[in-house]
Amino acid sequence: MKLLQTMTLTKYVGLLLILLLLPTFAFATEATTANSPQSLNLSHHWVGYLSLVLFSVAYILAMTEEITDLRKSKPMVFAASLIWVFIGAVYVHNGMKEEVGVAFRSVLISYAELFLFIMVSMTYLNAMEDRSVFEKLRVWLLRKNFTYRQLFWITGFQSFFISSACNNLTTALLMGSVIVALGKDSPRFVTLSCINVVVATNAGGSFSPFGDITTLLVWQNGVVPFIDFFSLLIPALVNLIVPASIMHFFIPKQRPESVQESEPMKRGGWVIIGLFVMTIITSVCFENLLGLPPAAGMMLGLTYLKFFSYYLQQFPAHHDDEDSTPKTVVSNNATKGDKPGYIDYFAPMKVMNTAKYKEAMIDQPFDVFNKVANLEWDTLLFFYGVMIAVGGLSFIGYMTFASEFLYVGLDPTIANILVGIASAFVDNGTIMLEVLTMAPDISQGQWLLVTLTAGVGGSMLAVGSAAGVGLMGQAKGIYTFTSHLKWTPAIVLGYLASIATHFLINGRYF
Repeated sequence: MKLLQTMTLTKYVGLLLILLLLPTFAFATEATTANSPQSLNLSHHWVGYLSLVLFSVAYILAMTEEITDLRKSKPMVFAASLIWVFIGAVYVHNGMKEEVGVAFRSVLISYAELFLFIMVSMTYLNAMEDRSVFEKLRVWLLRKNFTYRQLFWITGFQSFFISSACNNLTTALLMGSVIVALGKDSPRFVTLSCINVVVATNAGGSFSPFGDITTLLVWQNGVVPFIDFFSLLIPALVNLIVPASIMHFFIPKQRPESVQESEPMKRGGWVIIGLFVMTIITSVCFENLLGLPPAAGMMLGLTYLKFFSYYLQQFPAHHDDEDSTPKTVVSNNATKGDKPGYIDYFAPMKVMNTAKYKEAMIDQPFDVFNKVANLEWDTLLFFYGVMIAVGGLSFIGYMTFASEFLYVGLDPTIANILVGIASAFVDNGTIMLEVLTMAPDISQGQWLLVTLTAGVGGSMLAVGSAAGVGLMGQAKGIYTFTSHLKWTPAIVLGYLASIATHFLINGRYF
């Protein structure tokens, strides 16, 4: 009987992965679904088959970006554009030009809200990086002389809580740079800490409405109220603590070499952190009090940073010297045969070690538009391609079968657990788009469950989340797909434990 159950579960996982790799989903309004009288069912038309092939090839190219060096946004945006070109051609041929325009715009509006939210968040993160906020954190850790095991837990919990307000990729890359610097003499520490950071960032983003693409989509779709997301805090912590407790015993007991260097935070760093908190609060108030999209609140929050940027430009810090910038100077104390007027070419190096130089560095010019220009545009365009492409596939009609298979043919709990397992192979944001489009009639507890499983399921494999992919590039040769795979059983235990914890403490939602 157990063997039969195992084979059945394996069959379900296999079928689900096939459905996800040949997508049957989109993020569209009811007026533009395949069951709507305004749309044509092209699921058995050559346009439908060709669209599936285009999306699948584009997604495979995006997943193999580290191998091909082809930016993931290029094939995805190209495929999305062609899919809608083919759809538009068929609809125009059938005299339904207006309908296809309405369908595309509904998907575009959904992406626009997501884009504006992420754009503001990334701008603030870039501004904090410019002000040396994260460099200050790195130096502080290096100076405290913690053991490797202590650093393992510290960086894990820091990743967990930082990712609740920042996206997991940015958090993973920031913490990854800290880990590589801390563990330059201990590859094992770097490997296990990178795995821990991947688990922590995905778990941290799963309980916060703005911590991850998955939760952001659920929140903006109005499926789960803002405050209810935080009921996933304890399950998310369990998801982190279980595998981390196992890996703890394999971390070296030694401590890295302590450093005494000090990195001053540039002027305005703490203010920008405060403005970012205010921006998040503004976004929440827009959604809960005014019924406006969170993106509208984020755009208002962006103006906080823009006005502060204006202040930094108009009122620079005053120094004793007119110019504290390092430069070639004439030595006033030439000795040992130096001629008068001797040019000291080593003066810039000497000045760099002075307090005046460090003070000058703290007040470097700040321009918020430079931070917008430095956004991760490839990622933003990749999500455009994904959302537009899956919107087209849904409009074609590839949604009904997957919806019936998951949430009619299966128990919702099993379906949501399978969604989490599938997110280890396919981007969790893409999977959540599918579930939201299906709009299954499930309880609030089940919506929270799928939010949790889709968010943390990507931790099972290194390629299951943007955090893992990013760290493989940053710690190349030390943190790899294979090194992560060795610890997948421990991560799976945390995954199952988090689900059990959710049922235990959030039973009121079912």
